[in-house]
Amino acid sequence: MVFANRNQAADQLSIALEKYKGRHPLILAIPRGAVPMGQRLARALGGELDVVLVRKLRAPFNPEFAIGSVDESGWTYIAEYAESTGGTPAYLEQEKQAQLDTIKKRRTQYTPLRPPIDPAGRIVIVVDDGLATGATMISALHALRDRKPAKLVCAVPVAPPDTLEKIRGYADEVVCLQAPMFFQAVGQFYADFPQVDDSEVEAILRQAG
Repeated sequence: MVFANRNQAADQLSIALEKYKGRHPLILAIPRGAVPMGQRLARALGGELDVVLVRKLRAPFNPEFAIGSVDESGWTYIAEYAESTGGTPAYLEQEKQAQLDTIKKRRTQYTPLRPPIDPAGRIVIVVDDGLATGATMISALHALRDRKPAKLVCAVPVAPPDTLEKIRGYADEVVCLQAPMFFQAVGQFYADFPQVDDSEVEAILRQAG
């Protein structure tokens, strides 16, 4: 199945997450692509929208491929295959610092007038537009678990089966609309998959605030 666009994927996710409607869930989107989806989910479920800031650690010579991830606190997840791609400890430390700089910049841009919404005691639904390696979702879930949500849910339209298995240990519930065996990239499951830019994210978060 191919989704027409992120809006259609979000609408289908909202149906799968309907049991949380009216329970004021906190929808945390992973920027940038998932933020419009998070807005749609928050409206459908009567929830609140914010972002969780994490970044993938990029493989040397292949920046699209994640060999790990880092969260806002600096905690890192390193994939077991990182070293085989050239991810030496020195490279990973350099890459981690570069991504932390991006996270700090985005926090300043996205929520300049307020702190992140506290997830403690809340039903927290972390949404992304799809998972490939799952690295950024792992960092997001790990960061949020430390902040004591009442329930931690991972919600994505599409992910490969082996990635979903890795994710399950970090969330109380994983909601995924499809898990195809043949998986190359998230974009192959969308007819229309444009880049989401910072200005769109900022506008959505201003509305949500």
